Amino acid sequence: MLDRDGTARALLETAYERFNARDIDAVLALMTSDVDWPNGWEGGYVDGHDEVRDYWTRQWATIDGTVTPEEFSTRPDGQIDVTVHQVVKSLEGELLEDCIVHHIYRLRGDQVAHMEIRR
Repeated sequence: MLDRDGTARALLETAYERFNARDIDAVLALMTSDVDWPNGWEGGYVDGHDEVRDYWTRQWATIDGTVTPEEFSTRPDGQIDVTVHQVVKSLEGELLEDCIVHHIYRLRGDQVAHMEIRR
């Protein structure tokens, strides 16, 4: 169980929904201002809202990715592990990747402070 009232799961489900809708402002509102976010497309990390916004804007101008959470669990260290079905297509609709990945989240209060991708 993630938390007693389900707020962490609800937060992350909303984040995935808004990401897939390309609603950057709604997703950023769920993150700390100094969020550490993986650049799964180009490598490394981006820091803070402005860098996340720039990264996603570049990414969505080149590829079309959809991430669907399938399972949520809490790791022994308190981080949240989300099993995610990731589908990446070219802007022309060609399938580039269809796989399962794990997104590992660290929350600060009711916001995402850090995320990492594990394959």
